[in-house]
Amino acid sequence: MTFTLPPLPYAYDALGQYMSKETLEFHHDKHHQAYVTNGNNALKGTEWEGKSLEEIVKGSFGKNPAVFNNAGQHYNHIHFWSWMKPNGGGTKLPGKLEKKINEDLGGFEKFKTDFQAAGVGQFGSGWCWLQVKNGKLEISKTPNGENPLVHGATPILGCDVWEHSYYIDYRNRRPDYLKAFVENLVNWEYVESLFEKA
Repeated sequence: MTFTLPPLPYAYDALGQYMSKETLEFHHDKHHQAYVTNGNNALKGTEWEGKSLEEIVKGSFGKNPAVFNNAGQHYNHIHFWSWMKPNGGGTKLPGKLEKKINEDLGGFEKFKTDFQAAGVGQFGSGWCWLQVKNGKLEISKTPNGENPLVHGATPILGCDVWEHSYYIDYRNRRPDYLKAFVENLVNWEYVESLFEKA
């Protein structure tokens, strides 16, 4: 498959004070576009040409860093834009997902604390995740462009903690960015749709 940059599912200024128009223009139009361009160049002539994005991510992990880094980040960002929405966040979650968070993660408040701690504790660039593994919800973190797919899990929510995702709006205050993400941006309906597929 050829990578293409998906349009944002909302206007550049739709996320207001929590993620600025300037951040989205740089992050989506420059950073994500670079993963698409570099990924397409890296794929040429490899065994992964013509494979699905998930197959490329899983297959190139540990074998071809140029393909993996760009394919991983392309996969992560396709979902990242949909993991957010205007007037997102809040504490009202879809029923099945809320029940599972209560069962596996000790309730929503504990999930919030642990998810944000994973993001704050990821040294350098990377991601924090809510994932499904062996039928259970777990919180994890990965460096750089890695994601749960390469560790036998399915990501259903991820937050990008590379500096370019928050530095314009929050400078070095990563905890404030993570708090704003969970409380004001998460698109829980999209998380639930991935949870049901997983």
